[in-house]
Amino acid sequence: MVPSDPTTAGLSGERILVVEDDYYLATDTARAVRRAGGIVLGPCRNEAAARAALGTGTPTGAVLDINLGTGPSFDLARELRGRGVPVMFITGYDDAVIPEDFADAARLQKPVDLAEVVRTLGRIARGRSA
Repeated sequence: MVPSDPTTAGLSGERILVVEDDYYLATDTARAVRRAGGIVLGPCRNEAAARAALGTGTPTGAVLDINLGTGPSFDLARELRGRGVPVMFITGYDDAVIPEDFADAARLQKPVDLAEVVRTLGRIARGRSA
C-alpha cells in the first residue's frame, strides 16, 4: 500500500532520482514517489540515462537498483554522493555485495514495500539516518 497523502509521506517537493531496470518496479516506485508529493527524475533504466537526468537538476535523494543488468551501480552512487545526494539501494542481493564505503547506505531487499521506499527516501532526503 502506497501512502497517498503527501504530508504523511514526507516527500513533498523532494527531487528523487529513480534508477531501476525492471520496468514494473521502476514505474511503481516513480508512482509512489509522485503520490507522496515528490518530483521524479526518471525513472532511468541505466547509468547513462541517470546521468542525463542529472542534467535537469540535482536530486535531493536517489533510489538505485544495485544491478542494472550491466553491472553494479556503485560508480553512479559514488558520483551522487560526491554531489551531496544521499542514496538508497533496492536489491535482491545480500549485504556481502555492498562495498564498505556504502555500509551506512539505506537499502531494502526485493520484493520491496513501496510505503517503506517512500519513508526511507523521506528520511535520507532530509539528512536523517535511514
